[in-house]
Amino acid sequence: MIQFRSFQRMTEDRPAVNMTSMIDIMFINLLFFMALFVYFQFESELSITVPAADQSKTGVRTGEIIVNIMKDGSVVVHRKRMDLAGLEHLLKRSSELYPEQEVVLRADRRAYHEQVVTVLDVCARAKIWNISFAATKDGQ
Repeated sequence: MIQFRSFQRMTEDRPAVNMTSMIDIMFINLLFFMALFVYFQFESELSITVPAADQSKTGVRTGEIIVNIMKDGSVVVHRKRMDLAGLEHLLKRSSELYPEQEVVLRADRRAYHEQVVTVLDVCARAKIWNISFAATKDGQ
């Protein structure tokens, strides 16, 4: 009679990948990105074409108020249309809470200069002096 050798490799446990820790890591990553997504401002979704600048800088900004000036002169903040009185009230409250509050003006390139100056006057009455203008680099 033929005797077959039993292989020890066949009877030993094979190595396994523990999927529990991998799933935990994926859930933590998902929660992290969901929490970050809340802080993004979707002001770039508005149909505003900002002018181009040769020396514009790309920087990471946090905590600023983005004021969009549409080509018809209306003002949009946080995706809501505001009149100038509402904008002034918002900016005054922000400057009282945060004296170094930053405001970014995104004016459409077809907006009149007068509308931009009016928003600058509202910022001055609200005692906000940290103002930036949004622009794109040439060719973008």
